Amino acid sequence: MSAPTARGLHHVELWVGDLEQARAQWGWLLGSLGWERAQDWPEGSLWEAACGPYLVLTTPPLTAPQPHDRHRPGLNHLALCAPDRTTVDQVSQEAPERGWRPLYAERFPYAGGPEHYAAYLEDAQGFKVEVVAPRQVPATRIG
Repeated sequence: MSAPTARGLHHVELWVGDLEQARAQWGWLLGSLGWERAQDWPEGSLWEAACGPYLVLTTPPLTAPQPHDRHRPGLNHLALCAPDRTTVDQVSQEAPERGWRPLYAERFPYAGGPEHYAAYLEDAQGFKVEVVAPRQVPATRIG
């Protein structure tokens, strides 16, 4: 029997303390990256990426009142694909106006290394996001 083929991430569900704040901040970010808001209900919203995965923001009744702390065991951050470097630059520039705090700004856009073009952001509830451009492949010279 052969090993199964990995198909990628299906979805992520984030439990947030302030749904309206999360809808505004994440809605802007995900929309900037091409995700579409597909569903809303009183306790949550769902955004879909064209490539398949979706993200749910929700405030279930059992959510503890403390804020998210990415330095504790559990989720540290989400890394989202940007279509290109221009989008990473635009998101990084507009993020503070949308409630996102830039992280590692002094090393932007190479905080993840010299070949890793990304913006690192933190929302008002403590969730960290990495917005990553595709890796550029050097052009090969012919002749």
